[in-house]
Amino acid sequence: MTVLAAFEGIYVAMYSAYDDDGNIDRDRVKKLARYYAGKGVKGLYVGGSSGEGMLQSAEERKLVLEAVMEEVKGELTVIVHVGANSTRESVELSKHAEQQGADAISAVPSIYYRLSEAAVENHWQHMIDSTRLPFIIYNIPQTTGFGLSYDLCRKMAKQDKVIGVKMSGESTFELQQFKEAGGEDFLVFNGPDEQFLAGRMMGAAGGIGGTYGIMPELFFALNELYSQRKLDEAQSLQFKINAIIKKLLGYPSLYGACKHILSIRGIETGQPRLPLLPVRPEHYESLAALNVEIEEAISSLR
Repeated sequence: MTVLAAFEGIYVAMYSAYDDDGNIDRDRVKKLARYYAGKGVKGLYVGGSSGEGMLQSAEERKLVLEAVMEEVKGELTVIVHVGANSTRESVELSKHAEQQGADAISAVPSIYYRLSEAAVENHWQHMIDSTRLPFIIYNIPQTTGFGLSYDLCRKMAKQDKVIGVKMSGESTFELQQFKEAGGEDFLVFNGPDEQFLAGRMMGAAGGIGGTYGIMPELFFALNELYSQRKLDEAQSLQFKINAIIKKLLGYPSLYGACKHILSIRGIETGQPRLPLLPVRPEHYESLAALNVEIEEAISSLR
């Protein structure tokens, strides 16, 4: 099986799951993972932006992954985000991911210091060398301040263990360039949910997204329409998805809004960790209406 065949598809960027005091709740993590397994996603991206990994300690991140693997190991493909500010901690998380049986690891650069390209390469290389797992570069320059270059992508893609890029930058031209740099069997995952269709058209093998977590069915359908080259229908569905995303972005935090919608469905994940803001009681009515809108959009697919 090729790398593309093994990993392509729709991955939920899994949310955090805390108890009412803000501590990692293993049971809630498991319930959330099971919820997504029941939806039929390809896999989970654990500990990334949507999972608030950068707001958690290394031990908390390990607890989350352990709960996920206890629930869906061998059932879903699990990609673990192991990026941290220090290379030492990133390597520690990488080794833990391998011990837990994860399918691949992924990482952003260190996000505080403005690092040179050589420093970022060295940071990633330590993670790559620390395990036998495939490695997926996570490019999200709008939050890290570091933009992956074509040349660095091409250089790193020459390593067998470097299998792809999670492209959360906003340029589909750059997405296409990373695909070109890596070659035919190099994975590029679309990151911005609002341009999933554009990313697929420019060479993405699938997507990893945060809003997938409250409407994976819409992204399954969008991916299938693209695969069948029903592009007018795909465009129409992308526009419908984008209308929902636009409403989500109007709340104090995207993650707070998504987590509240899950709570409406009986999936409790707690509040997002500060400084990410929760939604307030005055938002509950509009979020309930948005949940109905999402469910109606899903029902219209059947």
